[in-house]
Amino acid sequence: MLHSRRAQSPAKPRPTGLPRGRRRSALLAADLQDLSFMRRATPALLAILAVSAADYSSGQDRYLAPLMVVVPSIAALTLRPAELLLVCFLGFVALLGLSHYDRMDNLHDGRFLFGALLSYVALAVFSAWVAGLRMRRAAAYAAVSSVAEAAQRALLSLPGPSVGPLRLAVRYVSAADAARIGGDLYSVLDTPHGTRVLVGDVRGKGLGAVRTAAVVLGAFREAAYDENGLSAVAARIEASVERHVPDGEFTTALFAEFSRPGAMELLHYGHVPPIRVERDGTVTVLEAVDPWVPLGLGKLAKGSPNSVTLPFGADDVLVLCTDGVVEAKHHRSGEFYPLAERVGPLVRDAARSSAELETAVGRIYADLLVHTGGDLGDDALLLLISRTDRDRDRLRNG
Repeated sequence: MLHSRRAQSPAKPRPTGLPRGRRRSALLAADLQDLSFMRRATPALLAILAVSAADYSSGQDRYLAPLMVVVPSIAALTLRPAELLLVCFLGFVALLGLSHYDRMDNLHDGRFLFGALLSYVALAVFSAWVAGLRMRRAAAYAAVSSVAEAAQRALLSLPGPSVGPLRLAVRYVSAADAARIGGDLYSVLDTPHGTRVLVGDVRGKGLGAVRTAAVVLGAFREAAYDENGLSAVAARIEASVERHVPDGEFTTALFAEFSRPGAMELLHYGHVPPIRVERDGTVTVLEAVDPWVPLGLGKLAKGSPNSVTLPFGADDVLVLCTDGVVEAKHHRSGEFYPLAERVGPLVRDAARSSAELETAVGRIYADLLVHTGGDLGDDALLLLISRTDRDRDRLRNG
């Protein structure tokens, strides 16, 4: 059984791979190259200023200019080889100026020639080689990350803007840390039994999570066409997970079926409760009083899950999401994102057209980024669903 808690509210993924711009962004972010040259050069330039100020303020009786050797080491962390050599040249000029100020610019003095000049030049050349090596490693890391994300997006098999009697709008965003890729899944299928929806969240991240998601989605895409009820669909998936997924791994899931106008059937497997938003922005959180255990843990529970049928009209929008949305933390206070409190005005009247629904999911995602300060710590999935009954009624009446 479910109960409802009512409250009055105060770029699409690509299935075949990542866009070229996204791949380039992954490379830039992996090596800080998405920052401007001045921002990346600032640490090394500050080191030049700090050594210069220390030497000048200590007077001519102290020779601190050799400390300039820290500049190439710092520059190697953020700059490209050519940029590093440019900044190191500025440091070299500063080194010569400080040596002249301290009266230590005699080339016949080994302390100056070998202890300052040659050691600085040698370290600058070595640091340029290290910077090139760093960039090659970053490129390899970004390539692996892009392939992993592209594989996950191909696995999701993005549905069109409408499936059966449903209108859809999706935002799926992988976490900034590519090692965390692999958690969220969704599928929408028009079957002889009605249009069926699955949204899930795999425990864990990485390739293991991608493998589990492949098992769940593959089983759903078969069972959704064959089985006559959501419970039977879920049982087929449970059996497949038990056979092919290691013990202890589980997936929270929410199943939905739309087989007749004005109603929907929900089956809850420990997932984030869906939210129904009415035309005026009124929010209904469809929480399960006694949700079933996640997929993969069925052996631990006795009995069987029960689905529930709830109203879902042509003016309503159903908001489905994963933990990455509702557990996204505020960038200052650390509070979770209050989706139920924010979603009403963001989604109100969005059931009128596909464009309105797409705009609404964009508003939610933008609000989520504002809440987190621009970065997500986990994969995040937002799926908005409305009915096309309104369109059919308009055509019939016209």
